[in-house]
Amino acid sequence: MLTDTKLKNLKPQDKLYKVSDRDGLYVAVLTSGSVSFRYDYRINGRRETLVIGQYGRDGISLAEAREELITAKKLLKAGQSPAAAKRDGIKKIRGAETFAVHTDSYMKHITLADSTRAMKQSVIDRDILPGARQQNDG
Repeated sequence: MLTDTKLKNLKPQDKLYKVSDRDGLYVAVLTSGSVSFRYDYRINGRRETLVIGQYGRDGISLAEAREELITAKKLLKAGQSPAAAKRDGIKKIRGAETFAVHTDSYMKHITLADSTRAMKQSVIDRDILPGARQQNDG
């Protein structure tokens, strides 16, 4: 079973290697020294891997990885692929952020009268952005 001390002491090698934790959770130590939590599972006869996240100061802790594993197993029990659910969630977030960023950039760089700018911003906020968010959710 892994501990924070064991995780901190993992050193990179010539090839990627794995160190098991429990309940199917393991860490993959890359040649770069990066350590990521992973979970291998089978769904619909196919083997898939869920990359839960990177360990470290800017990543997730061992306890958080174990919590994510519990969530992943619940999805699997419900017949859903945890890796696909994670990918879909990331796509939705990125899509909504990207559209909002582009509309903000458009409004900052276009030359308009104050009243026209206010009207266009109102239409974007009231009609366009909520529709884009709904489309990403659906």
